[in-house]
Amino acid sequence: MITTPQSPALPSAAVRAGLAVSIALLLVAAAAFTYATRVAQKGRHDASSATLVAITEKSCEPNELTVAAGRHVFRIENRSDRAVEWEILDGVMVLEERENIAPGFTQTLATRLEPGDYAITCGLLSNPRGRLHVLPAANAGAVQKPDLAAFIGALAEYKVFLATETDAFVQAADAFTGAVKSGDLEAAKALYPPAETVYAHLAPVSPLFSDLDAAIDGRAEAFGQREADPDFGGLHRLEYGLFSQGSTDGLAPVADKFMGDAASLKTRVHDLRIMPESMVSGSVAILERFAAPGPGFGDSPYAHGDLTFFEAAVTGVRKVFDLLRPIAAKTAPDIVASLDKDFTVLGDMIAVRRAEASDVLSDPAKAELGKAATVLAGDLSRLRETMDLSQ
Repeated sequence: MITTPQSPALPSAAVRAGLAVSIALLLVAAAAFTYATRVAQKGRHDASSATLVAITEKSCEPNELTVAAGRHVFRIENRSDRAVEWEILDGVMVLEERENIAPGFTQTLATRLEPGDYAITCGLLSNPRGRLHVLPAANAGAVQKPDLAAFIGALAEYKVFLATETDAFVQAADAFTGAVKSGDLEAAKALYPPAETVYAHLAPVSPLFSDLDAAIDGRAEAFGQREADPDFGGLHRLEYGLFSQGSTDGLAPVADKFMGDAASLKTRVHDLRIMPESMVSGSVAILERFAAPGPGFGDSPYAHGDLTFFEAAVTGVRKVFDLLRPIAAKTAPDIVASLDKDFTVLGDMIAVRRAEASDVLSDPAKAELGKAATVLAGDLSRLRETMDLSQ
């Protein structure tokens, strides 16, 4: 009789260990499935409860909205023929925004709103603004805000940084406009980049003075008649005259207005009330501008100082992160580690492009830098939510 060899019996401890691992894997899978289901359900709920706003050539449809206080989602559809932005403003302060919405595309914006009346921009700066009415919600509890005592040092240091950079901007603007008004074309061209660069350092807080920002840094695409629009002024109107038209003719009044706006900015920054949430939200907004290569990527469309402006904007964002980092490291060390990596990656990419000795970026280069900036913006958004720094 042939006897079939028997496999040796597994030790009972090994059986129990294998069973425990199997149960753990099942629990992990179940948790992942539950999480994914909740995320999907939340996404479907957001989509079904979102308020649709269509931006046309001349206005928003509807031009007046009413929502309840608390968290709300807006779906912004661009029905015009050019890239547009949509903003919620409290006076001159931008609370939330979506930029570079391409024609025919829709973007979503999730925000948390306090009761009150707000303005909304509807595409072009020359278009009339709409209204957003936020009504008190019966179930809207008090929003927990961070303990500001922890941020006192960072806020004070950032205020000093802003004052220093604004002083530098006024000095650069004075030298720049002086060359423009004297008719020295080559000197004016050489003095344009320093003025643009130092202003870019202020980008994270520019939503707090949106009226002056539009006057100083508004691009032609934001105006109905583009470069021919009488309201188009500031840095880019001067840039257009110098680099595209190759002349200082007729720019003296534009230069005077620009210099007056720069002086007003110095006063405004001195009185500005800075909060950590506005620092982070503004940083996210400037980075998201680079997500879609196009008019919004480089802020010097006629001088083509793409890399210089990009680096200056990242420098301004980095200042915000460096000041908030010690506080953030206590709350979200994993996100801080991701942000450190993001900044390193961006710094290395900028260094590589800088070694090419050209400020002009190709579309693939813009796409590469824009992708890295988007990753950085995403991690800053995660930090904002984790630290409860949503506006």
